[in-house]
Amino acid sequence: MGGFILAIDQGTTSSRAIVFDDDQRVAGVGQREFPQVFPRSGWVEHNPEEIWESVIWSARVALEQAGIDASQLSGIGITNQRETVVVWDRDSGRPIHNAIVWQDRRTAERCEDLKRQGLEALFTGKTGLLLDPYFSGTKLAWLLDNVEGARARAERGELCFGTIDTFLIWRLTGGRSFATDATNASRTLMYDIAANAWDDELLSLLGVPRAMLPEVFDCAADFGVTLREHLGAEVPILGVAGDQQAATIGQACFEPGMMKSTYGTGCFALLNTGSDMVRSKNRLLTTIAYRLEGETTYALEGSIFIAGAAVQWLRDGLKIIGAASEAGALADKADPTQHVYLVPAFTGLGAPHWDPDARAAIYGMTRGTGPAEFARAALEAVCFQTRDLLDAMRGDWADGARDTVLRVDGGMVASDWTMQRLADILDAPVDRPTILETTALGAAWLAGHRAGVWPDRDGIARSWARDRRFEPQMDAETRAEKIAGWKDAVRRTLSAG
Repeated sequence: MGGFILAIDQGTTSSRAIVFDDDQRVAGVGQREFPQVFPRSGWVEHNPEEIWESVIWSARVALEQAGIDASQLSGIGITNQRETVVVWDRDSGRPIHNAIVWQDRRTAERCEDLKRQGLEALFTGKTGLLLDPYFSGTKLAWLLDNVEGARARAERGELCFGTIDTFLIWRLTGGRSFATDATNASRTLMYDIAANAWDDELLSLLGVPRAMLPEVFDCAADFGVTLREHLGAEVPILGVAGDQQAATIGQACFEPGMMKSTYGTGCFALLNTGSDMVRSKNRLLTTIAYRLEGETTYALEGSIFIAGAAVQWLRDGLKIIGAASEAGALADKADPTQHVYLVPAFTGLGAPHWDPDARAAIYGMTRGTGPAEFARAALEAVCFQTRDLLDAMRGDWADGARDTVLRVDGGMVASDWTMQRLADILDAPVDRPTILETTALGAAWLAGHRAGVWPDRDGIARSWARDRRFEPQMDAETRAEKIAGWKDAVRRTLSAG
C-alpha cells in the first residue's frame, strides 16, 4: 500500500472525488452534478440518494483515471457542505426526507422566535454561532416537527441525524460507524465548542433527542472502514472536515493570523486565531478551525451566501454569458463612468448583516447599462463582501488581522480580473496557490497524515506554493468612492432599511 489517498469532496452542486499520489499530486478526478430542489421560495433541498450515487460514481471514476484500485489506497478523507441536514432510519439507512441545504431559509421564523425569547446570547456563547436558518439545528427541528411520526421515532432511537459527512460515513461503512468530526459538529447550534461536546441545554431548547446524534471525533481519526462492495476494497476513513475548514488546512493556514477565503457557490473566509476563542463584536462566527490530537484550533469566520452563484445567475438566469469563465473578460469591458452595484441577497445576506429577509437588488442603472456592467457588478459584489468581512475581523482581532495576506481558492479565483479587483478593494495582497483543489487537499492531508504516509503540518506548509500574488493597484480615492457606494447599496437592501 502506497501513499495514495482518496478525497471525497461533497459540495452543494456536485460531488467530486480526487485521488492524490504520495507526492500530493492529483492522479485522478471524478465529478458529477446532482439536481437542486426548490420546493418553495427560499427553500433548498437535495435528494440524499442522489448525493450518495454521485459520490460513489465519482470515486470509482477517480480511481479508474488514476489507474489504481481501491486496495492501493492508504485512506479516505471526506469534506462536505457543512450545515446541510439529513435524517435517516437507523435500521434501513433510508432518509425520511430530502436533505435541507445550508442555503435554506425556511426556519427564519423559528430563529426569530428564539431571539425574541432572549436566547441568542446563550447559543452564541456556547456555539460561537448566531441564530440564523443557515445552521443545522433549526433545520433538524423542522424535520422532526414536519415529517409525520419523526419526533416519536427519534425519541425511540430509531432515527439518525447527520450532516453530509456523517451520512456518507454511515453508508460507506454499512452503518457500522455513526460519527462526525468537531468542525462539522461546531456548525449545528447544538455543540459547545469550548467543552467540545453536544450540549443538553441547547438540545432541549431545539427539541432534539440526544440519541439521534453521532459521536464526535478529531478531524484526523479512525472513522470506520468502507464495505468492499462500494469501491472494491475495504479502505479506512481517516480524515473528515467541513469544506471551509478543509480548505483552511489545504491552504496550510496553521499559524494564528493566517487567512483563507474560498470562492465557490458562496464565499467563506476563515482567520486562524489559534487557541484563542475570539468572540466577535461584529457578528462574525467563532468556530472550530480544526481539532488534531485532542487540541482545538479556533477561527473567526465570515460567511457570504452568494459568490460564484452570482456568476451562475449571469449565465443561467440572464444568459449574458455562455460560461462562467467569460465573466471577467466581459466585466473588463464595462463603462468605468457607470457605478452599478449588485447586492446579491438572493437567499438573504450573511455576515456581518445576517438578514435572511433581504433580497437581491441592483442600483445605479442607466439606459447605457448593459451586460458588461452587470458582469462587473456581480464580480465586484464578491470583492465588496470580502472587504466587509476583513474589516469586521480587524475590528474583532486588531493585532492578529492587521497585516493579513489573503490566500484564495475555489472556482472564481481562476479569473485574473476578479482577483486583481479583490486585491484593489481589500487594499491587501491576494495569493493564489498552484493547487486550487485546496478543499480536497485538506481532507486528503488529514487522512494521509493519519495513515502515516503524508508529511506533518510543517511539511505540508513548506510544500504550499503560490501561483501568483495580486497586489493592490487602485488609488485610494477610487477605492473609497466604490466602497461608499457599496455600503449605501447594502443599506438600501437590508430588510429593515
